[in-house]
Amino acid sequence: MEKFDLIVIGSGAAGLTSAFTALGFGKSVLIIEKYKSGGECTWSGCVPSKGLINQAKDIYTAKKYADVTVDTAQVLNKVRAIREGIYQHETPEVLEKAGAVFVQGQAVFESSNNIRVGDKTYTAKKVIIATGSSPMVPAIPGLDSVPYLTNENFFEQTQLPKSIIVLGAGAIGMELSQSMNRLGVKVTVVEMMPEVMFREEPEFSKVIREKLTAEGIEFHIGTKAVGVEKTDQGILLSVEKDGQHSTLEAETILVALGRSPNIQGMNLDAVGIKTDRHIVVDAGLQTTAKGVYACGDVAGPYLLSHMANYQGKIATMNALLPIKRKVNYQHVSWATFTDPEFARAGLTEAEARDLYGNNVRVYHYDFNKLDRAQTKEGDHGQIKLITNQKGRVLGAHIIADRAGELIAEVQTIKTLGINFAKLQGVIHPYPTYADALRQIAQQVFIDNLLNLPIVKLFRKNK
Repeated sequence: MEKFDLIVIGSGAAGLTSAFTALGFGKSVLIIEKYKSGGECTWSGCVPSKGLINQAKDIYTAKKYADVTVDTAQVLNKVRAIREGIYQHETPEVLEKAGAVFVQGQAVFESSNNIRVGDKTYTAKKVIIATGSSPMVPAIPGLDSVPYLTNENFFEQTQLPKSIIVLGAGAIGMELSQSMNRLGVKVTVVEMMPEVMFREEPEFSKVIREKLTAEGIEFHIGTKAVGVEKTDQGILLSVEKDGQHSTLEAETILVALGRSPNIQGMNLDAVGIKTDRHIVVDAGLQTTAKGVYACGDVAGPYLLSHMANYQGKIATMNALLPIKRKVNYQHVSWATFTDPEFARAGLTEAEARDLYGNNVRVYHYDFNKLDRAQTKEGDHGQIKLITNQKGRVLGAHIIADRAGELIAEVQTIKTLGINFAKLQGVIHPYPTYADALRQIAQQVFIDNLLNLPIVKLFRKNK
């Protein structure tokens, strides 16, 4: 029986981070992968979706100046070439060259230290489960009888359909909907909640929906899918809204309703690893089986590649080093790569007021005041910053070109506990989008001064 310091089950964002972290400590590592190394992000998530988004944006821009014929088969071929290029840095050969042992197959726990793959068993001092997640497919009557799409098979199409119904208006649904629409697909989005991206700031979600509506996407919000059937032309979706029933037709349907953790087939119950939708872990990411850790989508609560990377480091250090660390979800940020992009760090205004009452400040900045935005037609953006009464960041929300990059500066300030007002003293290049943050910081700086007791006294006696 081969022995290792660490066995990592899964080789997506969390698994690869865990493996490389352990190798950096000079440990022996076995990676077990059921499918292909790279995981969902490389094959059906972050990488191919951004490849599609970029091509769709280029074509959308070109259509403003000329008639453009779109070959969606060629577009999808290029997307697959992009992800293949990324994969070259994550192949089993690359992993083994780095010092790991790579085994293909289903991992099955025989004990908390022994993992069987096929007819061979491996043992390790510690084990990390990083098996990721898969698309959540709801029990809609008839759905299992039609050839539906999820992000897992979306990029394997030979060409895009002429029309499609997208179930779900979260990040995946919105990104793919806009891309397909820009490539000439008639897109209809059905969302059960009263607004798209319903967990985000409502006024910002509305901006995204209105922008995509203007581009030609049809939205059915507050609408529940209640049945699907196959037709000669494609599929017929039965929906319900406010007690009224109607039908929608399209060539095919894309299910984008969230994710489910990959916890099946590993014999978790037999070794005492508890699950509650996700694998149950403590603050150090250890499962209910001593010496077994879990990270990434399979552990939750945030199903984000950068969160998987963060958790992977902590889980590995806790598994292998004497000093234990706890995960800290106080500083979480993410971006949705629609056009314009939407990015968020921390709390919404409603969440902040629930926690701190009226002891919050809210700042709004419109890009019609930003010189850089004025140089590009149609380049609109908004920033909403939420701080406490002392100027510490509680939350930030940005809709703008490169919002995902802009939020990183706010996230840095927030995570390091720096008063946002200090940013006004940092020289920013001009003209840039980031200068908008400096301008907001000037207002925070002024409000900080006005809140000083001596200034309040002076203003009162003036």
